[in-house]
Amino acid sequence: MRITILFGGTNTERLVSVASGQALHRALPEADLWFWDVADTVHEVASQKLLGHARPFEDEFKPGNRGLPLEAALDKAKSEDRVLVLGLHGGRAENGELQAMCELRGIPFTGSGSASSNLALDKVAAKRFAAIAGVATPASVTLEHLDAAFAEYGKLIAKPARDGSSYGLIFVNAQQDLVAVRNAAKTEEYLIEPFVSGVEATCGVLEQSDGSMFSLPPIEIVPADGAFDYAAKYLLKSTQEICPGRFSPEISAALMDQALRAHRALSCSGYSRTDFIVSAKGLVYLETNTLPGLTAASLYPKALKAQGIEFPDFLRDQITLAERRSRERV
Repeated sequence: MRITILFGGTNTERLVSVASGQALHRALPEADLWFWDVADTVHEVASQKLLGHARPFEDEFKPGNRGLPLEAALDKAKSEDRVLVLGLHGGRAENGELQAMCELRGIPFTGSGSASSNLALDKVAAKRFAAIAGVATPASVTLEHLDAAFAEYGKLIAKPARDGSSYGLIFVNAQQDLVAVRNAAKTEEYLIEPFVSGVEATCGVLEQSDGSMFSLPPIEIVPADGAFDYAAKYLLKSTQEICPGRFSPEISAALMDQALRAHRALSCSGYSRTDFIVSAKGLVYLETNTLPGLTAASLYPKALKAQGIEFPDFLRDQITLAERRSRERV
Protein backbone atom coordinates (compact mmCIF):
# COMPACT_ATOMS: atom_id res chain seq x y z
CA MET A 1 0.00 0.00 0.00
CA ARG A 2 1.12 3.59 -0.61
CA ILE A 3 1.80 5.44 2.63
CA THR A 4 0.28 8.93 2.70
CA ILE A 5 0.67 11.45 5.52
CA LEU A 6 -2.51 13.54 5.88
CA PHE A 7 -1.99 16.76 7.84
CA GLY A 8 -3.65 20.16 8.22
CA GLY A 9 -7.40 20.30 8.83
CA THR A 10 -10.13 22.90 9.06
CA ASN A 11 -10.05 23.69 12.79
CA THR A 12 -7.86 25.81 15.07
CA GLU A 13 -5.32 23.03 15.67
CA ARG A 14 -4.22 22.93 12.01
CA LEU A 15 -0.97 24.77 12.84
CA VAL A 16 0.04 22.00 15.24
CA SER A 17 -0.92 19.48 12.58
CA VAL A 18 1.58 21.00 10.14
CA ALA A 19 4.35 20.53 12.71
CA SER A 20 3.20 16.94 13.22
CA GLY A 21 3.28 16.47 9.44
CA GLN A 22 6.89 17.62 9.37
CA ALA A 23 7.91 15.16 12.09
CA LEU A 24 6.00 12.33 10.42
CA HIS A 25 7.65 13.05 7.08
CA ARG A 26 11.13 13.03 8.60
CA ALA A 27 10.36 9.60 10.08
CA LEU A 28 8.67 8.31 6.88
CA PRO A 29 10.55 10.09 4.06
CA GLU A 30 9.11 7.75 1.43
CA ALA A 31 5.51 8.74 2.24
CA ASP A 32 3.38 11.00 0.05
CA LEU A 33 2.19 14.27 1.61
CA TRP A 34 -1.43 15.45 1.53
CA PHE A 35 -2.53 18.74 3.08
CA TRP A 36 -6.17 19.27 4.11
CA ASP A 37 -6.91 23.00 4.08
CA VAL A 38 -9.60 25.24 5.59
CA ALA A 39 -11.50 25.27 2.27
CA ASP A 40 -12.05 21.51 2.75
CA THR A 41 -9.80 20.57 -0.14
CA VAL A 42 -6.79 18.25 -0.12
CA HIS A 43 -3.53 19.16 -1.85
CA GLU A 44 -0.51 17.07 -2.79
CA VAL A 45 2.58 18.72 -1.27
CA ALA A 46 6.26 18.42 -2.14
CA SER A 47 8.72 17.46 0.58
CA GLN A 48 10.71 20.68 0.38
CA LYS A 49 7.51 22.75 0.62
CA LEU A 50 6.55 21.15 3.94
CA LEU A 51 10.02 20.92 5.49
CA GLY A 52 10.81 24.48 4.41
CA HIS A 53 7.87 25.89 6.37
CA ALA A 54 9.90 27.42 9.20
CA ARG A 55 7.31 28.51 11.80
CA PRO A 56 4.47 25.98 11.74
CA PHE A 57 3.06 26.96 15.16
CA GLU A 58 2.72 30.61 14.13
CA ASP A 59 2.32 30.87 10.35
CA GLU A 60 -0.38 29.32 8.17
CA PHE A 61 0.84 26.73 5.69
CA LYS A 62 -0.12 27.49 2.08
CA PRO A 63 0.20 24.57 -0.37
CA GLY A 64 0.34 26.82 -3.45
CA ASN A 65 -1.61 24.52 -5.79
CA ARG A 66 -5.18 23.46 -6.51
CA GLY A 67 -6.59 20.61 -4.51
CA LEU A 68 -9.40 18.09 -4.63
CA PRO A 69 -12.53 18.23 -2.47
CA LEU A 70 -12.03 16.05 0.61
CA GLU A 71 -14.41 13.31 -0.53
CA ALA A 72 -12.77 13.17 -3.97
CA ALA A 73 -9.35 12.91 -2.32
CA LEU A 74 -10.55 10.00 -0.19
CA ASP A 75 -11.96 8.28 -3.29
CA LYS A 76 -8.52 8.72 -4.83
CA ALA A 77 -6.89 7.23 -1.73
CA LYS A 78 -9.15 4.18 -2.04
CA SER A 79 -8.52 3.70 -5.76
CA GLU A 80 -4.77 4.05 -5.30
CA ASP A 81 -4.61 1.63 -2.35
CA ARG A 82 -3.30 4.18 0.14
CA VAL A 83 -2.97 3.94 3.91
CA LEU A 84 -3.36 7.28 5.69
CA VAL A 85 -1.03 8.25 8.52
CA LEU A 86 -3.03 10.91 10.36
CA GLY A 87 -1.05 13.91 11.52
CA LEU A 88 -4.29 15.69 12.44
CA HIS A 89 -5.68 17.09 15.68
CA GLY A 90 -9.11 18.17 16.93
CA GLY A 91 -12.25 19.13 15.04
CA ARG A 92 -13.53 16.90 12.25
CA ALA A 93 -10.18 15.12 12.20
CA GLU A 94 -10.60 13.84 15.76
CA ASN A 95 -14.38 13.74 16.27
CA GLY A 96 -14.80 10.65 14.09
CA GLU A 97 -16.12 12.29 10.90
CA LEU A 98 -12.98 11.74 8.85
CA GLN A 99 -12.61 8.25 10.30
CA ALA A 100 -16.19 7.35 9.30
CA MET A 101 -15.53 8.59 5.74
CA CYS A 102 -12.45 6.35 5.59
CA GLU A 103 -14.20 3.34 7.14
CA LEU A 104 -17.06 3.52 4.64
CA ARG A 105 -14.53 3.44 1.79
CA GLY A 106 -12.30 0.78 3.33
CA ILE A 107 -9.30 3.11 3.62
CA PRO A 108 -6.80 2.10 6.32
CA PHE A 109 -5.81 4.92 8.70
CA THR A 110 -3.81 5.22 11.90
CA GLY A 111 -5.39 5.93 15.26
CA SER A 112 -8.80 5.19 16.71
CA GLY A 113 -11.95 4.46 14.73
CA SER A 114 -14.93 6.73 14.23
CA ALA A 115 -17.01 5.69 17.25
CA SER A 116 -14.24 5.89 19.83
CA SER A 117 -12.89 9.13 18.32
CA ASN A 118 -16.31 10.74 18.62
CA LEU A 119 -16.73 9.51 22.19
CA ALA A 120 -13.31 10.65 23.37
CA LEU A 121 -13.59 14.15 21.91
CA ASP A 122 -16.93 14.67 23.67
CA LYS A 123 -15.44 15.53 27.07
CA VAL A 124 -18.76 15.14 28.90
CA ALA A 125 -19.37 11.63 27.55
CA ALA A 126 -15.71 10.66 27.89
CA LYS A 127 -15.82 11.54 31.59
CA ARG A 128 -18.82 9.24 32.09
CA PHE A 129 -17.15 6.32 30.35
CA ALA A 130 -13.84 6.86 32.16
CA ALA A 131 -15.72 6.92 35.47
CA ILE A 132 -17.37 3.59 34.61
CA ALA A 133 -13.87 2.15 34.24
CA GLY A 134 -12.91 3.36 37.71
CA VAL A 135 -11.05 6.51 36.65
CA ALA A 136 -11.43 9.43 39.08
CA THR A 137 -13.25 12.29 37.32
CA PRO A 138 -14.05 15.83 38.54
CA ALA A 139 -17.54 17.23 39.11
CA SER A 140 -19.25 19.16 36.33
CA VAL A 141 -20.80 22.60 36.66
CA THR A 142 -23.81 23.67 34.58
CA LEU A 143 -24.01 27.13 33.07
CA GLU A 144 -27.11 27.79 35.17
CA HIS A 145 -25.16 27.18 38.39
CA LEU A 146 -22.00 29.01 37.30
CA ASP A 147 -22.22 31.81 39.88
CA ALA A 148 -23.01 29.45 42.75
CA ALA A 149 -20.15 27.13 41.78
CA PHE A 150 -17.71 30.03 41.59
CA ALA A 151 -18.80 31.13 45.07
CA GLU A 152 -18.39 27.57 46.36
CA TYR A 153 -15.07 26.61 44.77
CA GLY A 154 -13.42 30.02 44.29
CA LYS A 155 -11.87 28.98 40.99
CA LEU A 156 -13.23 27.13 37.94
CA ILE A 157 -11.95 26.00 34.57
CA ALA A 158 -13.94 25.97 31.33
CA LYS A 159 -12.98 24.29 28.07
CA PRO A 160 -14.70 23.49 24.76
CA ALA A 161 -16.70 20.30 25.27
CA ARG A 162 -16.05 18.93 21.78
CA ASP A 163 -12.62 20.14 20.71
CA GLY A 164 -9.03 20.17 21.90
CA SER A 165 -8.13 22.28 24.94
CA SER A 166 -5.18 24.14 23.44
CA TYR A 167 -7.58 26.85 22.28
CA GLY A 168 -10.60 28.22 24.13
CA LEU A 169 -9.42 27.34 27.63
CA ILE A 170 -10.80 29.79 30.22
CA PHE A 171 -9.56 30.03 33.79
CA VAL A 172 -12.29 31.51 35.98
CA ASN A 173 -10.53 33.49 38.70
CA ALA A 174 -12.74 36.59 38.89
CA GLN A 175 -16.25 37.85 38.13
CA GLN A 176 -15.28 39.09 34.67
CA ASP A 177 -14.21 35.56 33.76
CA LEU A 178 -17.79 34.40 34.31
CA VAL A 179 -18.83 36.79 31.56
CA ALA A 180 -16.14 35.34 29.28
CA VAL A 181 -17.48 31.80 29.86
CA ARG A 182 -21.06 32.81 29.13
CA ASN A 183 -19.99 34.59 25.95
CA ALA A 184 -17.93 31.62 24.79
CA ALA A 185 -20.82 29.24 25.54
CA LYS A 186 -23.04 31.16 23.12
CA THR A 187 -21.12 29.76 20.15
CA GLU A 188 -20.15 26.29 21.38
CA GLU A 189 -20.79 23.95 24.28
CA TYR A 190 -18.40 24.31 27.21
CA LEU A 191 -17.46 21.86 29.96
CA ILE A 192 -17.08 23.67 33.27
CA GLU A 193 -15.40 22.08 36.29
CA PRO A 194 -14.00 23.11 39.67
CA PHE A 195 -10.33 23.99 39.30
CA VAL A 196 -8.17 21.28 40.84
CA SER A 197 -4.75 22.31 42.10
CA GLY A 198 -1.89 19.93 41.58
CA VAL A 199 0.75 18.72 39.16
CA GLU A 200 -0.26 18.26 35.54
CA ALA A 201 0.53 14.83 34.15
CA THR A 202 -0.12 12.87 31.00
CA CYS A 203 0.28 9.20 30.16
CA GLY A 204 0.27 7.54 26.76
CA VAL A 205 -1.04 4.09 25.88
CA LEU A 206 0.36 2.06 23.02
CA GLU A 207 -1.13 -0.88 21.13
CA GLN A 208 1.43 -2.79 19.08
CA SER A 209 1.02 -4.98 16.03
CA ASP A 210 1.75 -8.11 18.10
CA GLY A 211 -1.42 -7.46 20.13
CA SER A 212 0.27 -6.11 23.26
CA MET A 213 -1.15 -2.98 24.90
CA PHE A 214 0.58 -1.04 27.67
CA SER A 215 1.06 2.39 29.17
CA LEU A 216 4.14 4.48 28.45
CA PRO A 217 6.10 6.33 31.17
CA PRO A 218 4.02 9.20 32.63
CA ILE A 219 5.12 12.75 31.91
CA GLU A 220 5.16 15.61 34.42
CA ILE A 221 4.25 19.03 33.00
CA VAL A 222 5.41 22.30 34.53
CA PRO A 223 3.71 24.93 32.35
CA ALA A 224 4.99 28.45 31.88
CA ASP A 225 2.85 30.96 33.79
CA GLY A 226 0.88 28.11 35.35
CA ALA A 227 -1.42 27.40 32.39
CA PHE A 228 -0.85 24.61 29.87
CA ASP A 229 -2.58 26.36 26.96
CA TYR A 230 -1.49 26.76 23.32
CA ALA A 231 1.28 29.26 24.09
CA ALA A 232 2.66 27.15 26.94
CA LYS A 233 2.56 23.98 24.84
CA TYR A 234 4.09 25.25 21.64
CA LEU A 235 5.59 28.72 21.96
CA LEU A 236 7.11 29.22 25.42
CA LYS A 237 10.42 27.50 26.01
CA SER A 238 10.01 27.92 29.77
CA THR A 239 7.44 25.10 29.90
CA GLN A 240 9.03 21.93 31.28
CA GLU A 241 7.96 18.44 30.24
CA ILE A 242 9.75 15.86 32.36
CA CYS A 243 9.71 12.23 31.23
CA PRO A 244 9.58 10.06 33.19
CA GLY A 245 7.83 12.38 35.63
CA ARG A 246 9.12 12.92 39.14
CA PHE A 247 6.29 10.95 40.70
CA SER A 248 6.43 8.33 43.41
CA PRO A 249 6.29 4.73 42.17
CA GLU A 250 2.72 4.52 43.50
CA ILE A 251 1.56 7.62 41.61
CA SER A 252 3.31 6.52 38.40
CA ALA A 253 1.64 3.12 38.63
CA ALA A 254 -1.75 4.76 39.21
CA LEU A 255 -1.30 7.07 36.21
CA MET A 256 -0.39 4.15 33.98
CA ASP A 257 -3.31 2.08 35.25
CA GLN A 258 -5.88 4.85 34.82
CA ALA A 259 -4.61 5.80 31.36
CA LEU A 260 -5.01 2.18 30.27
CA ARG A 261 -8.49 2.04 31.82
CA ALA A 262 -9.53 5.20 29.94
CA HIS A 263 -8.09 3.87 26.66
CA ARG A 264 -10.09 0.66 27.00
CA ALA A 265 -13.29 2.31 28.26
CA LEU A 266 -13.32 4.61 25.23
CA SER A 267 -12.45 1.69 22.88
CA CYS A 268 -9.39 3.53 21.56
CA SER A 269 -7.15 1.87 18.99
CA GLY A 270 -3.46 2.13 18.23
CA TYR A 271 -2.45 4.84 20.63
CA SER A 272 -3.89 7.50 22.93
CA ARG A 273 -2.77 9.95 25.60
CA THR A 274 -4.74 10.77 28.74
CA ASP A 275 -4.24 13.91 30.82
CA PHE A 276 -4.55 14.12 34.61
CA ILE A 277 -4.05 16.39 37.57
CA VAL A 278 -2.11 14.82 40.43
CA SER A 279 -3.80 16.54 43.37
CA ALA A 280 -3.27 16.23 47.10
CA LYS A 281 -6.32 13.93 47.13
CA GLY A 282 -5.20 11.74 44.24
CA LEU A 283 -5.52 11.65 40.47
CA VAL A 284 -8.18 13.57 38.57
CA TYR A 285 -9.03 12.78 34.94
CA LEU A 286 -9.00 15.63 32.43
CA GLU A 287 -9.38 14.16 28.92
CA THR A 288 -8.22 11.49 26.49
CA ASN A 289 -6.63 12.39 23.15
CA THR A 290 -7.10 9.89 20.31
CA LEU A 291 -4.76 11.86 18.01
CA PRO A 292 -2.20 13.36 20.36
CA GLY A 293 0.43 15.69 18.95
CA LEU A 294 3.27 14.02 17.06
CA THR A 295 5.50 17.07 16.54
CA ALA A 296 9.21 16.83 17.31
CA ALA A 297 8.49 18.49 20.67
CA SER A 298 5.24 16.68 21.51
CA LEU A 299 4.58 14.64 24.62
CA TYR A 300 3.78 11.28 23.03
CA PRO A 301 7.07 10.95 21.11
CA LYS A 302 8.92 11.85 24.32
CA ALA A 303 7.18 8.99 26.11
CA LEU A 304 8.02 6.62 23.26
CA LYS A 305 11.68 7.60 23.55
CA ALA A 306 11.63 7.01 27.31
CA GLN A 307 10.19 3.56 26.62
CA GLY A 308 13.01 2.86 24.15
CA ILE A 309 10.78 2.90 21.06
CA GLU A 310 12.03 4.74 17.99
CA PHE A 311 9.50 7.03 16.32
CA PRO A 312 9.78 5.42 12.83
CA ASP A 313 9.28 1.96 14.40
CA PHE A 314 6.17 3.22 16.20
CA LEU A 315 4.75 4.58 12.96
CA ARG A 316 5.40 1.43 10.96
CA ASP A 317 3.72 -0.62 13.67
CA GLN A 318 0.70 1.70 13.55
CA ILE A 319 0.55 1.34 9.76
CA THR A 320 0.52 -2.45 10.16
CA LEU A 321 -2.32 -2.15 12.69
CA ALA A 322 -4.26 0.17 10.38
CA GLU A 323 -4.03 -2.26 7.48
CA ARG A 324 -5.11 -5.18 9.68
CA ARG A 325 -8.11 -3.28 11.13
CA SER A 326 -9.20 -2.28 7.63
CA ARG A 327 -9.20 -5.91 6.50
CA GLU A 328 -11.20 -6.91 9.59
CA ARG A 329 -13.92 -4.33 8.81
CA VAL A 330 -14.59 -5.86 5.38
